[in-house]
Amino acid sequence: MAVEVSRLSNGLTIVTDSMPHLQTTSVGVWVETGARHEDESINGISHMLEHMAFKGTQRRSARDIAEEIETVGGHLNAHTTHEATAYHARVLMGDLPLAVDIIADILQNSAFDAEELERERGVIVQEIGQAQDTPDEMVFDYLMGAAFPGQALGRPILGTVETVASFGRAQLRDYMQERYLASGMVLAAAGGVDHQALVALAQDRFGNLATAENKTHEPTRFIGGEHRDDRELEQVHLTLAFEGPRYSDPDFHTAQVFAGVLGGGMSSRLFQEVRENLGLCYSVFAYSWSFADTGMFGVYAGTSPDDVAALVPVLAREIKRLGEDATEAETARARAQIKAGLMMGLESSSARAEQIARQYMIHGRVVPVEEIVAHIEAVDAEAIRRFARRIVANAPHMALAAVGPLSGANGGLESYEAIVAKFA
Repeated sequence: MAVEVSRLSNGLTIVTDSMPHLQTTSVGVWVETGARHEDESINGISHMLEHMAFKGTQRRSARDIAEEIETVGGHLNAHTTHEATAYHARVLMGDLPLAVDIIADILQNSAFDAEELERERGVIVQEIGQAQDTPDEMVFDYLMGAAFPGQALGRPILGTVETVASFGRAQLRDYMQERYLASGMVLAAAGGVDHQALVALAQDRFGNLATAENKTHEPTRFIGGEHRDDRELEQVHLTLAFEGPRYSDPDFHTAQVFAGVLGGGMSSRLFQEVRENLGLCYSVFAYSWSFADTGMFGVYAGTSPDDVAALVPVLAREIKRLGEDATEAETARARAQIKAGLMMGLESSSARAEQIARQYMIHGRVVPVEEIVAHIEAVDAEAIRRFARRIVANAPHMALAAVGPLSGANGGLESYEAIVAKFA
C-alpha cells in the first residue's frame, strides 16, 4: 500500500492509499462520533444527522446533491456505527474535487429544513419498525442492551421512536457543531488519488472547520444479563456473548482467529457439529466485535423452538472443548480464511478507504498489512486454547438475547442461570 498521511493546522487528518491502476477514487470523511457519544435523551441523533446531511445545504437542495453526484456517475452514501459516522463517495478520479466539495458542504452547511426534517423523521421511524420486524437483526440490539445496560454502548444506533420524535432543528445543529470538529475527523481516499492534491482540496474546503477537541465518551463496563422477546415466529434467534478484547488488547487477533475456528466457515466446529452432525439449525456462526475500551465475543444461531433446548448445551460444550483440544490444523484454516478476506478486501478502493480511516481513528496510524498478517500468523493452537479458557472464565457475566417462540416441545430456552451453569 502507498499510504500517505497529512494533518491540517486545525487538526483534520488526511490519509490516502494510492492504487495507480484504478481510474476511480473512493473518498469520505469519518467523524469520531456515534451512538456511544449520545446521552439517553438524544439516543439516535448521530444517525439522524447522517440522514439530514443529504437533505440540503445553504447552496444545494437535496435534489441538487443527488443530481450532481449522479451526473458524473458517482455514488454517495453514509453510515453510522456505535463509535463513528462516515460520509463517503465513489467517483471517477477526475471528479474527486466535486465529491470532496459535496461532502464538505453537507458536513458544514446543512440547512436542516423543517419540512425535510419532518419527512426524514418519518423515514427513520419506518427504519426502526423494519428493524423490529427483522428478528435476526433485532436480537443483536437486544444483546448490546443486555451486555451494557444503562450505558450508551447498549443503546440502539437508530434511537427510539420517542427520541427520534423529539429532535428539533436547533438540537441537530448544536450537536453537529459540538461533535463535528476537525480534530475528530479523518478525510480518507483510496484508488486513483494524488495525496497533495487532496490535501490542497481539504485545506480549501475544510480549513475553517472548528479546531476544538472532541468530548470523550463515557467509560463502558460489560455487565451482562439477558433480554427475551417471546413472539410468534418460525424460529428462535439466539445469541450468547462474553466480554471480549478491545482494539488494543493483545488478544484482538486471537479473538478473530478463534471466531473462525469456532464458527467461521463450513469446516468450523459449530457448523460441523450443530448443523451437519446434529441438524439443530440452518444458520450458526461466531463473531468478535471490538470497541475502544471493551469488546464482545459471541455466537449466533437460528433454530426451531423444539431444538433450542438441545442447541444451547452444544454451544457451551464446543466452546469449552476448544480450551482443551484446539488443533494446529483448524487454527491454520482459520488463519488462512482471515488473511484471504483481508487481501480480497484490499482489492476494493472503498474497503481500503474505510480501513485506513478506521485504523487511523483507532490507532492514530495506518497499520501496515504485513504487520496485521504477522499478528494473525502468530496465533497458534495454544493461543486458541487459552482464549477459550478466557471466554469460559467470563461466562458468569455473559449476555444473552433471544427472539421468537421461547417455549418448545422439549422445554424451550432454559433460564439464564441454567445456561451460565453449562459453562462451569
